[in-house]
Amino acid sequence: MTDQYAVIGNPVAHSRSPFIHARFAEQTGEALEYGRLEANNDNFDATVQAFLADGGCGLNVTVPFKQEAWHLADVRTARADHAAAVNTLIRLADGRLEGDNTDGVGLLRDLTVNHDLVLRGKRILVLGAGGAVRGILLPLVEQLPLELVIANRTVSKAEGLLPLCHGVTRHALSFQDLAAERPFDLIINGTSAGLSGEMPTLPDGLLADGGAVQEMAYGAERSAFQRWAVEQGATTVIDGLGMLVEQAAESFFLWRGVRPQTAPVIAALRADLA
Repeated sequence: MTDQYAVIGNPVAHSRSPFIHARFAEQTGEALEYGRLEANNDNFDATVQAFLADGGCGLNVTVPFKQEAWHLADVRTARADHAAAVNTLIRLADGRLEGDNTDGVGLLRDLTVNHDLVLRGKRILVLGAGGAVRGILLPLVEQLPLELVIANRTVSKAEGLLPLCHGVTRHALSFQDLAAERPFDLIINGTSAGLSGEMPTLPDGLLADGGAVQEMAYGAERSAFQRWAVEQGATTVIDGLGMLVEQAAESFFLWRGVRPQTAPVIAALRADLA
């Protein structure tokens, strides 16, 4: 029987993960099938266990179940525990379920490898304080930025993430407080508004000359945040498509022990979206 993998979430019909992993499999010669599983809030655990009982080897986990997956995992990696969220489940040889989080490494590879950005010594602003942001903080801190600022509509939620940024200068702000900030070299939009094409109100001058932005969401057209960045003179404007493929490649590597090439898959997905 061909090894089975899937993405689980709600909704999940729109997920491009099957497209991505099918191309990884073709590229690497790995024999696998990858599908979609839709779960409800009250049957996530049961849906995962039924998939594994049928021979499933691993799952990608998307909204809104990343914290549920963290609780379900028998063992967790350090980066999953740091984020308190799991987006990759791996059935181990002894039958236990391992949870990992590949979101942060996916974002980092897209920024530093695909777009040649240097984060060391830079001022970085992260917008939002939800689960998507939790997963990217450790890789950002490991790049040793000059300063890491988290801004959120509810400041207390941003403050709650500061312990995850130990080792660098960091602080939390409201969106209104950003008007008094010096310009940032990189601004990452991890707000849920990015998924709906909206964006928080940001002041002019927030982006440094030659600055870059990264939108964690993606689509066929530029988002409101990306259009704002262009108006602010950003030299590098990135959406979340590269991050999506890079985090998927890390999951594929964890499952199969083979690291696929991401550039052709990013290009194929970009063309498909267009």
